[in-house]
Amino acid sequence: MHFYKYQGAGNDFILIDNRLNAINHHNPAFISKICDRRFGIGGDGMMFLQNKPGFDFEMVYYNADGQPSSMCGNGGRCIVAFAKFLGIINNKTNFQAVDGAHYAKISDSGDWVSLQMIDVDNVTNDGEAYVLNTGSPHYVKQVTGLAEKDVYQDGYEIRNNQTYKKDGININFVEPMAEGYFVRTYERGVEDETFACGTGVTAVALAMAKHNNQTGHIDTPVKVLGGNLNIKFDYDGVKFTNIFLEGPAVKVFEGEIIL
Repeated sequence: MHFYKYQGAGNDFILIDNRLNAINHHNPAFISKICDRRFGIGGDGMMFLQNKPGFDFEMVYYNADGQPSSMCGNGGRCIVAFAKFLGIINNKTNFQAVDGAHYAKISDSGDWVSLQMIDVDNVTNDGEAYVLNTGSPHYVKQVTGLAEKDVYQDGYEIRNNQTYKKDGININFVEPMAEGYFVRTYERGVEDETFACGTGVTAVALAMAKHNNQTGHIDTPVKVLGGNLNIKFDYDGVKFTNIFLEGPAVKVFEGEIIL
């Protein structure tokens, strides 16, 4: 099987051109083995680019545990860069993902992608934390001393408490910086901290706008372990619209694996 490896701010993915439907990917054991960093290629997730009538392509995404996933923002940006590499698109695209249609723009160089996310109009509270869905469910909690925080242990405990254990949730810890925010995320499905989470930083930007009573057009830079991302959106005090997740999407290598 020929594969490609991409990363978006340190969130790494295995990508397969499956437009000919040559790979039957409905196999959790197969996916998890390929994503294993010691016995496979290694990645936070695996994506298949497939044909979809009415769209440039379809994004089919699996978490590293082999299970079908909700939307992955950095994965979405990487598959757009992959589609440009394959010659399917030029600088703009409309593609289908698990949470619906997505529009994206990509730089001429092919390594900077701006991906439109779904609108959000429901942000709830769990104590002092915010809970919202930006294509995937997220829990956003403000903390201090984030650089030293045990994100794995603290994230694991929240993700597996009585409220979230059944369906799972992604846990985002956020701390204000001079410009924007520093974010670290424990991701369900990976069941560990990742270097970045696209839907997670989007959730953080929206939650912090609500927390700070900001409205209008908002531009929020976010630092993650794997680099820097940016989130732009409009907020009228009720609904978040025109949400764009922006950041790098880079081809790392390609190769073949014997199945």
